[in-house]
Amino acid sequence: MLSDAELDRYARQIILPAFGGAGQAKLKAAHVAVIGAGGIGCPAITYLAAAGVGKLTIIDHDRVELSNLQRQPLFTDTDIGAHKAGVAADAARRINPHVAAVAVAGRLDNANAETLLAGASLILDGCDNFATRLAVNRAAVALEIPLLSAAIGAFEGQVALYEGWRAGHACYACLVGNDPDRPGTNCAETGVMGALAGMIGTMAALETVRALTGWGQALTGRLAIVDMLDRRWREVGVPGDPECAICKG
Repeated sequence: MLSDAELDRYARQIILPAFGGAGQAKLKAAHVAVIGAGGIGCPAITYLAAAGVGKLTIIDHDRVELSNLQRQPLFTDTDIGAHKAGVAADAARRINPHVAAVAVAGRLDNANAETLLAGASLILDGCDNFATRLAVNRAAVALEIPLLSAAIGAFEGQVALYEGWRAGHACYACLVGNDPDRPGTNCAETGVMGALAGMIGTMAALETVRALTGWGQALTGRLAIVDMLDRRWREVGVPGDPECAICKG
């Protein structure tokens, strides 16, 4: 049940015919696991908390650094050196006292992923390395939890929703392969436009709300790509890999 305070807080969402009170109730009952409280995680956590997701589990082993502040607005200079997960969870509770925010200040890997993610309604992965992303994907398939994957680099971002345990659907490994040591780049090497992180993180939050509540067309099996150097948008299908060892094994 939504309290009077919650009805007032979420009034602008509840009034939307495609969302309504039923959508808000689904959000309140939902549990989203957010992997990474960085450039994508910070805006995503902000809007998921504000929207009324009942529980957020925030998983990140990193500590706040000065170079993070350009694109991670949940943090300030006074947070430098603190665990990102703890600071982000505190911020989520300040944004919305109706949200239970749990911080996990540790590294997710193949050994603990299923334990950390069990019970989530949806996983939002915005971390910055393939090894973690592949561990998250493996657990998402095993636990049959939808995986909303978001990534950024320089001026480009992408968002996709995977349900790899379903027949005919792809998992994240179908797109990128299953080699955790594959060559990759990070923001420290390529740079990233700060506002792009906000844009993709907010888009990830919006698609999470959509997937949890059922309005509009879900992004399942689709990869949305934006190149803000020239303001170009496109969306492509992600086919399942019949040889994928994760979702077809």
